[in-house]
Amino acid sequence: MEIFEYGYMNRALIVGFIVSIIIPFMGIVVVNKKISMIGDALSHVSLAGVLMGFVLGINMTLGALIVCVIAALLMEFIRKKFPSYQEISTAIIMSTGIGLSSILSGFLTRSANFEGFLFGSIIAIPNDEFALIVAVGAVVFLTFIYFYKDLMHISFDETSARLSGINVGLVNTIFMMLIAITISVSARTVGILIISSLMVIPVACAMKFRMGYFKTLVLSSIFGMLFTMSGLVLSFYLGLKPGGTIVLIGVITLIIILLISPKFNR
Repeated sequence: MEIFEYGYMNRALIVGFIVSIIIPFMGIVVVNKKISMIGDALSHVSLAGVLMGFVLGINMTLGALIVCVIAALLMEFIRKKFPSYQEISTAIIMSTGIGLSSILSGFLTRSANFEGFLFGSIIAIPNDEFALIVAVGAVVFLTFIYFYKDLMHISFDETSARLSGINVGLVNTIFMMLIAITISVSARTVGILIISSLMVIPVACAMKFRMGYFKTLVLSSIFGMLFTMSGLVLSFYLGLKPGGTIVLIGVITLIIILLISPKFNR
């Protein structure tokens, strides 16, 4: 196939495969914890990190990674201060991200590379960032697997998880860092404005089949891979933005599932 003749497309497909697995992993915990807006909040912060890297002349993915991790830790700190109003931390961090992005955008001198982070770019993954994304993706995947049972427990009921001996505070902090890392390294391929959708839509598709937690997790990753791979291929041949194409495929698939499978509706 023509698509495999280009090195940048091979890199994009590999990165797409990696992020399509780890993003739904984060998504299933986020959905079960009913904190779906956290993806949007950290995406806005990631945008500020990209802009900071752009302005300072450093790697923009690295800038997004650093700022996103700091924001995730701050979000968890604020959440502990307002345990009965967890959405406050999300709103504060999102507002901070928007404010920083607004200020830093005034220092931009060119926008081509920056636009790739907003909507995703299949041709903008250099070798150094490719290696960074692969390495970080592997760390996120292995860390999630290691804390799989703990994350499953706290996603349903933090109180019972705490009573069973799980260090809920530590696990929540680790999970927040995993989300931050996932969002920051996925920005180049998927797009900052699209990441939160890819975190939720595959999970929503899988949940309509009412399987157990593990099967839903696996099915979410399968949906994520299908959306990402098909979106990247279509964007290559049709000249479309990959991030938007991926999300639209996911939304269309979800609508079809809802229409043809009414017995799965809750």
